[in-house]
Amino acid sequence: MSDSAALRWLEDGPATSTGVTWGVPWEAGALSREDVLEVRDGTGDVVPVQSWPTAYWPDGSVKWTGHAASFDADSTDELEIARRGGNDGSKSDDGRPINERPSDTLVAEETDEYVEVDTGRLVCRVNRRGSPVIQELSRDGNTVCTGGSLVCIRESRREDSGRRIYEEERFEGRVDDVTVEREGAIHAVVKVEGTHVRVGEHDGDRTWLPFTVYLYFHDGSDAIRATHTFVFDGEPERDFVKGLGFSFAVPMSGPEYNRHVRFSGDDGAFREPARLLPPKYIDTDPDLYERHVAGEPLDPRTDGDDDWPELIEDMTPWDDFKLVQNSPDHYVIEKRAGEEYCWIDAAHGERSSGLAFAGDGEGGVAVGVKDFWEKYPSSLEVTGLTEDEAAVRAWFWSPDGEPMDLRQYDEPGRNTNGAAYGGLDEERSTPYGIANTSELTLFCFDGVPDGRTLRNCADEARSPSLLVCEPEHYHDANAFGNWSLENRETPERAWIEEQLDGAIEFYRDEIERRRWYGFWDYGDIMHSYDPVRHQWRYDVGGYAWQNTEQVPTMWFWYAFLRSGRADCFRMAEAQTRHTSEVDVYHEGPYAGLGTRHNVLHWGGGCKEARISMAGHHRFYYYLTGGDERLGDVFREVRDADFATLELDPMRNHIEDDEHPTHARIAPEWLSFSANWMTEWERFESEEYREKILTGIECIKDMPLRMFSGSTFGYDPETGELYHIGDANYGYTFLHCMGGPQLWPELAALIDDDEWEEMLAETGLLYVDVDERTDRLPDEVASKLDKLTMYAANMGGFAADRRDDDRLAELTWELLLDEDRRRVHLPMETRTVEGEYLHPVEELPAVKTNIMSIWSLNVIACLEYVGDRMPEHRSGDE
Repeated sequence: MSDSAALRWLEDGPATSTGVTWGVPWEAGALSREDVLEVRDGTGDVVPVQSWPTAYWPDGSVKWTGHAASFDADSTDELEIARRGGNDGSKSDDGRPINERPSDTLVAEETDEYVEVDTGRLVCRVNRRGSPVIQELSRDGNTVCTGGSLVCIRESRREDSGRRIYEEERFEGRVDDVTVEREGAIHAVVKVEGTHVRVGEHDGDRTWLPFTVYLYFHDGSDAIRATHTFVFDGEPERDFVKGLGFSFAVPMSGPEYNRHVRFSGDDGAFREPARLLPPKYIDTDPDLYERHVAGEPLDPRTDGDDDWPELIEDMTPWDDFKLVQNSPDHYVIEKRAGEEYCWIDAAHGERSSGLAFAGDGEGGVAVGVKDFWEKYPSSLEVTGLTEDEAAVRAWFWSPDGEPMDLRQYDEPGRNTNGAAYGGLDEERSTPYGIANTSELTLFCFDGVPDGRTLRNCADEARSPSLLVCEPEHYHDANAFGNWSLENRETPERAWIEEQLDGAIEFYRDEIERRRWYGFWDYGDIMHSYDPVRHQWRYDVGGYAWQNTEQVPTMWFWYAFLRSGRADCFRMAEAQTRHTSEVDVYHEGPYAGLGTRHNVLHWGGGCKEARISMAGHHRFYYYLTGGDERLGDVFREVRDADFATLELDPMRNHIEDDEHPTHARIAPEWLSFSANWMTEWERFESEEYREKILTGIECIKDMPLRMFSGSTFGYDPETGELYHIGDANYGYTFLHCMGGPQLWPELAALIDDDEWEEMLAETGLLYVDVDERTDRLPDEVASKLDKLTMYAANMGGFAADRRDDDRLAELTWELLLDEDRRRVHLPMETRTVEGEYLHPVEELPAVKTNIMSIWSLNVIACLEYVGDRMPEHRSGDE
């Protein structure tokens, strides 16, 4: 049992001094709440760390911990976290018991008007009520920002006497509540909640777009990381969001030639002052000109040239600058002398790393946005550079692009005859209640930073530094159930690992090839491919966006856990951010549920708990030390079973009866239990543990246990399932939708031998036709022949538990036999030229459902029955 873990940087380590939060799992019994954890570098020196528990084992020991520390640029990659001094509760200046509330914190003061956080370098006052969100920021005693406000532009449209009229209305974020979520000597988190209110003539008469902003502070840091989430609660036919962003007011003083703007580009920076020196200085005094453009303050009294201070007054004073990323492959930088003048082009590029700075010799502010070009249309803006106060704005949705159009893509009710796959044929396409989260980092300076400093800041904002454990530690700590480590020691294992690599790399590359980017799309992947059009079925009913169907969310995360690869982590991270926000309803009539796959992420009529369940997102939550936004999402979905009282998931397939609502063991009860398991392990909630146990006992008491029908009566108040027939509607989904990953993990937590045997029986009866025929009625057994490859995971579980060689052989046959596995091996693409817009690499028969399930099942079966893997085949014959 290990009480330590080696740590390493996910990528190259910090590009600039930064605060880092991360998570570490522990074996059951290895860590108690009274233990002190410490981090040491390769020389044995202690790195001050703040720690807190994020999950517990059933025996009360700590399952996951979150940590925060401050690191300098190019910090060592030799780090270890370990329990100090046994279980004696010892303390020192560098640590405290992980569940103890500290007395020394970064939160310096809480009043009725503000919360003040002091990092030692930066003091931030967060407004408790009204606007702005941030009252003031000062660095080393010098005010660098006089306010940080959320900004929104709403566009309305109307027809009048043959004219189409567009009107814009300005909104500003109004703070309704502020909570200090975490306090400590190293790390503090402040949560800000509110709504956007109209400003101007009708000030405050309309509120919409509720928001949540998390502000993250670290000891000794002059930067603030933030997440910004908004929920769409408008009417898509009349409420068009023209712009949405975060604006920071920066005081300006001194001559305009000493005021500067910076934008990060593809691999460098755009740098200009508000007033340039006259052109003659390029030739006559290039050193002066270079110092000027670099941002060094010029003083007319000491630079030895009596002419330039007067000549510079003839140069245009540039007041406004903006960088607009209008596609994933292009941005433009423009500037103008003021609102009454035109914009002129300054530069073009492809993919900006997403940072803007404005300031003078006394100080300034830079804002860096994560996934800036991936979530286009986005923009960065500096306005009022020649005024007493400039504004630096990060637009998550750029006002220079088309407004958000969240309307339906077709008339309601089409595809009612089954022309397109996707669930129920109902008119429930609505964006009301979906959300989107953006991330940014605010950097404060005491002058104009040099180019390298800004590039480093842009890199850190774009890919925040993260510490991770080695795959072996995640595996040995039993984090996230049963999965295998990479192993290429035999030809068979090397070959199967090549196929797994090929599958994940195909989707990694396909994101780029197909440009699966954009504010509402980035993070998702497509469902089914059209080899005739050489294009994914982006425009066909339920064949377009995946929306977590068959849990590629879990596939990407297991790909990271077993390999430690940064590209896998970043793919999974983007998918988590998207699927937990855009595919889920956070308020409104469908709150707690999500939308199945469709042309629009919210377009399908099928609103279910399988899409929104916490099981998709636990990975990111724990690996990052307890991501606060995901914590909000977990609270939103923990009682998703009550949403079925208003929207019975089986409403089209079963008549009303005496039961409050209905559910299948999978995916409904599976999804509920994933939500409850997450609540139980995070907060040791007996209420949600009992709901899990109640459901299991109900299944045990049914005549055919897991196979006692696919649909059951269900009561959310008690958590009870009611048997209503063995051969009722449809197929069982016990072998997919995340059950094979989540249920064995749950079984280990509840220590119930009969439940484990029921899971093993599930694998046995899916995989072994003879056993199925002997044990199940014909009308039940006949429904288990569909998609039997999906059951390989449970087959491996059963073979391992029963030590059954024949079952292991049948399981591998499902995964490797050409006629049964349903994926083409080896995993090699073909090049198609002249039949599409450009040459494309494709897997002609690819379906994400199949690829995800096959990969997940192989990853699990390598753990369960990897030692019984047959000789591999080099590919399809």
